Amino acid sequence: DYVSINGIDRRDFLIRGSGLVSAAFLAACNSRGPKAADKLLKYAERKNLVIERKLFRHTSMDLVQPGAHDAGNKLPSYFISRTVPVWDESVRGKWALEVSGLVGNPVRLTIEDLRKLPQVSNRVNHYCVEGWTAVETWTGVPFTELARLVRADPQAQYIDFQSFDDGYHESWDIESAMHKQTVVAYGLDGKMLEPAHGAPARVYSPVKLGYKNTKYLTKIVFMPKMNGGYWSDLGYEWYGGV
Repeated sequence: DYVSINGIDRRDFLIRGSGLVSAAFLAACNSRGPKAADKLLKYAERKNLVIERKLFRHTSMDLVQPGAHDAGNKLPSYFISRTVPVWDESVRGKWALEVSGLVGNPVRLTIEDLRKLPQVSNRVNHYCVEGWTAVETWTGVPFTELARLVRADPQAQYIDFQSFDDGYHESWDIESAMHKQTVVAYGLDGKMLEPAHGAPARVYSPVKLGYKNTKYLTKIVFMPKMNGGYWSDLGYEWYGGV
């Protein structure tokens, strides 16, 4: 379910567009040096963001193809710490998710608190930047419910998802966060989330590539301006939409 532009699907359109940007970037490197290239790259990134936000249909729903099988325990596990991050209550105290920033009612929610809130289970696709796709069922609180609970300020146009995985974080546009299939997940395939896949809680949405779906959550911050992210700051696309 994606937008088609003159016979070119959204992914092809963005790939072709990024090729033009790359060519311009290389030309700038060769002719005017890295400073000129950096300026051009930042300009291109801003333009790409505008294009993606216009192309992205925030009312479209991710649909699993008939006959698709769940990945189950074959779903890969990714983290940046040297070992699987595990919340140690004896060292850090009881885990709680802080939701703050441009909100009227900042909160700290334990896993028990999260489970008392309205919940959904979404069987959706997981899209990895490496090119593979997996099907999983994520259970958790719709992000729209959290936004309602904290009384998010209309000036908050971006969200930063922060974790205890060695400082990993990624920020999103508010439209993607408020998508109907975006959840703060604490369950996977009918079971409580395990450390390998982001326990105690993580953000998950099929409208974002895997690296944008921050695991091991500790904070969700509503912000007026764009923030970066672990992979975004290393050169990956900030928007990371599907």
